Amino acid sequence: MEALRLTPPQPLPLSHKERVSLSSTSFVDPHISMKVNLNLPCIRGAVSNSKPITAQVSSPAATSLENAVVSSYTSSFAAAPSASRKKVASDSLQYPSGYLGASPERSMHKGNEDVTNAMEYLTNILSSKVCDVAIESPLQLATKLSERLGNQVWLKREDLQPVFSFKLRGAYNMMANLPKEQLERGVICSSAGNHAQGVALSAKKLGCNALIAMPVTTPEIKWRSVEGLGATVVLVGDAYDEAQAYAKKRAKEEVRTFVPPFDHPDVIIGQGTVGMEIVRQTQGPLHAIFVPVGGGGLIAGIAAYVKRVSPKVKIIGVEPFDANAMALSLHHGERVMLEQVGGFADGVAVKEVGEETFRICRELVDGVVLVSRDAICASIKDMFEEKRSILEPAGALALAGAEAYCKYYGLKGKNVVAITSGANMNFDKLREVTELANVGRQQEAVLATVLPEEPGSFKQFCELVVTMNITEFKYRSNSDKEAVVLYSVGVHTVSELEAMKQIMESSQLRSFNLTASDLVKDHLRYLMRGKSNVENEVRCRFVFPERPGALMKFLDTFSPRWNISLFHYRGQGETGANVLVGIQVSKREEEEFVSRADGLGYDYVMVNDDKNFQLLRH
Repeated sequence: MEALRLTPPQPLPLSHKERVSLSSTSFVDPHISMKVNLNLPCIRGAVSNSKPITAQVSSPAATSLENAVVSSYTSSFAAAPSASRKKVASDSLQYPSGYLGASPERSMHKGNEDVTNAMEYLTNILSSKVCDVAIESPLQLATKLSERLGNQVWLKREDLQPVFSFKLRGAYNMMANLPKEQLERGVICSSAGNHAQGVALSAKKLGCNALIAMPVTTPEIKWRSVEGLGATVVLVGDAYDEAQAYAKKRAKEEVRTFVPPFDHPDVIIGQGTVGMEIVRQTQGPLHAIFVPVGGGGLIAGIAAYVKRVSPKVKIIGVEPFDANAMALSLHHGERVMLEQVGGFADGVAVKEVGEETFRICRELVDGVVLVSRDAICASIKDMFEEKRSILEPAGALALAGAEAYCKYYGLKGKNVVAITSGANMNFDKLREVTELANVGRQQEAVLATVLPEEPGSFKQFCELVVTMNITEFKYRSNSDKEAVVLYSVGVHTVSELEAMKQIMESSQLRSFNLTASDLVKDHLRYLMRGKSNVENEVRCRFVFPERPGALMKFLDTFSPRWNISLFHYRGQGETGANVLVGIQVSKREEEEFVSRADGLGYDYVMVNDDKNFQLLRH
């Protein structure tokens, strides 16, 4: 809970460390026909202007950690998005989980240049030497899940790589193809996790110097892991954009090679070796390969190979509902930028996909499946029960998509592959995963029932639910005519849930299914109490960055200007914390409030009109 620390910790001594001072498109018809060309596929081939960086180096020969302590008063490295890039909300394109949406239209014209570029990707994937540092990960049958779905579900175990992620492949392939003189000058990248470890291990293998820029919010266990691989770590900036801008500037100053996480042909080629291995390992016809999508490097590489040698195999991307940059880009026919991106599956939390990755996906990918946070948690549990391995949320994303797709289309007797892309799970996120896994499996439902506030009503309710598998129960008497009971129930089928609701309603007790509400699961289930009418209360959900001083920055923005009437904090590890806040703001002050909230720099949404809040809090 670093974000709740009221004062920043004292900086460490500068022994052998560098200190850097930085100043709606709604889904209409779930049965729309999809235009997919199964003919031979081909592939067609900024930083804000503010104060410069000042750096004081305590030792020119810095060892493995250059600890960059940030002064955020100048925001020198906040990367500015392209002025022409369209910004869209993630919820402007939503469709049922499992539905294959965002299917791009295919161009029928294939020029000679297209064929040449396609062959270059194919031959370069075949000749890649990623096996020098990465293993050929096994393709394993998920026995229990296959039986449950009636299909053969295969797991491509990229979580078993030396750095527990596929990212090693792309980083090594790009670095191994650099001229000797470029390698000798060293490489640099920006990353908060898996890409950093891939670059660090690749540099160790190739015998070159690697500098890794990571946000100051990066957990110690992660930057220590990178440091342990022999790389030099710079902790700089509050967010990834600042770390990336710093890395690119330093690359230019020191003539280092910047290794991007996804948007480079050599990185895409390295990731494409996953597809090559799948084709080699698969026995029998393959229906689809499900691929987690962040910036698009992995799915672009797999599509570049598989669609060339097995064009009838579907290549299906999987994204969270609140991090669907690729689906939206394919839908609009151009790259777009998300206004906000959900951080639960932090490995794919990307606001904008790559230029080259998008071009390849638009030509070759069959579409994108969207899944919920609950479904991802359920797949983490599935993987644990199958193989006793714990995937990170992004690592379980493809598995969640494969299951949702098979259920939505009633698929039976087919071979499908899901790429388990990473296992760098943060331990403090396991609590949230365990709480939501049964909801994602539809084995637990969150319900609310409205009771008349009169003697005997609570007893009547308990008599109705006595035969149910109640896993959580919250009730508090109210002075008004009605009270609300919030409870979680173990269920196995949709019909069981409907039967429970009918039992309640037949007894004149109104009941609501709140299972799909993140607001309820993250906050309101912990805030059950009597009616609370607060005058002029504006309610918002903020995402606090997980760093010391985040709370005080928030309080300095709004207090004592306004009274804070509600505050509920729920940490999510290094990806930040969800915070539900109530602030008393009069009508004439709302414009000032919005201006201050926007200036704070934390993602937020207003929830005043949320019907579930009205039910449980009013």
